[in-house]
Amino acid sequence: MTTTQERPNVQERTPTRRPNIIVRIEDAFTTLATRIGHPALRLTLGLTFLWFGALKITNDTPVAEFVDNTVNWIPLLDGGWFVPFLGVVEVLLGAALVVNRGMRVVLPLLFAHLCGTFLALLTQPEVTFKDSNVLMLTTEGEFVIKNLILLSAVVVLYGLRRRPAR
Repeated sequence: MTTTQERPNVQERTPTRRPNIIVRIEDAFTTLATRIGHPALRLTLGLTFLWFGALKITNDTPVAEFVDNTVNWIPLLDGGWFVPFLGVVEVLLGAALVVNRGMRVVLPLLFAHLCGTFLALLTQPEVTFKDSNVLMLTTEGEFVIKNLILLSAVVVLYGLRRRPAR
């Protein structure tokens, strides 16, 4: 009596696997990203605010008039002093990010400041939207909308604030 035993299909028997070298490389990149991601995000955000703030302080920013026109409807806010003042605030916030001090206060202030930039969409729609079409941004509109990314960075940093370093 002969019994025939079917051999299982090799593909069914062995789960699909990535080559071992790819897994090791991916693990190395994941470990590196976990180690440097948080500080890199904090440092690059800090350097960005230091840079933008310094340009406002020295009146070398291309957005001085744009910022002034965003807030000039508020009594007593004159771009002549407000734009450099905003630059000082940005430099202080940026420096705090770089040295990693005062994050409990700095991150909410940064979040509020970035939310304030969206005022331009309301106060200057003719400047931020092409032909009054909210889907067509001008250069100024793109400048404002990119702050959504910076807001997300602040939220991520705030969420990581109390996590122990690895």
